[in-house]
Amino acid sequence: MAAGGRRAEGALRAPFFARPAHVVARELLGTLLVSELGGVRTVGRIVETEAYEGPEDPASHAAARIGLTRRNKGLFGPPGTCYLHLNYGVHWCFNAVTDVEGSPHGVLVRALHPLAGEDHMRLRRGRDELTNGPARLAQALGIGPDLQGHRLDEPPLWVERGRPVPARALVTTTRIGISRGADLPLRFYDSRSPWVSRP
Repeated sequence: MAAGGRRAEGALRAPFFARPAHVVARELLGTLLVSELGGVRTVGRIVETEAYEGPEDPASHAAARIGLTRRNKGLFGPPGTCYLHLNYGVHWCFNAVTDVEGSPHGVLVRALHPLAGEDHMRLRRGRDELTNGPARLAQALGIGPDLQGHRLDEPPLWVERGRPVPARALVTTTRIGISRGADLPLRFYDSRSPWVSRP
């Protein structure tokens, strides 16, 4: 879903994402995910991420045993684009593609601290649990499969600079909800936020 090449003011450009996924995952904490989908503005501060590091990562959707498929081809796209995957065949989850084009690295955004448009988020969700989980935040911001491959510096969905998380509040742990690669320290979160999916 393109916006005719119009860049969003303050959006992070592709070079920010053109680095290893674990680096981008840490530095995305504190940035803002902004949605103008459905004609309404909703914003959340990113407070939890997970890195998935290409074919060598057994938990990646593009692990060596899987390779390139129709479902995961968005993960092979240019850095700074959107990769969406369907969790349990029901819930869309939002990822930012990182590293270099053709190398399937990405960052799953696991939780947001809502900043604007909470009433719209609540209408989309139909409940008060808004953005403390990857499927919840995608629904709250109106993110769906039509954004596959969308550039994350253009409306209607982009990432912009926020306030970096201080080192004392940045926690690194193993990823959750996976069976392969569960021992890798590739999950990052802001310990100050009550919106983290699982502290």
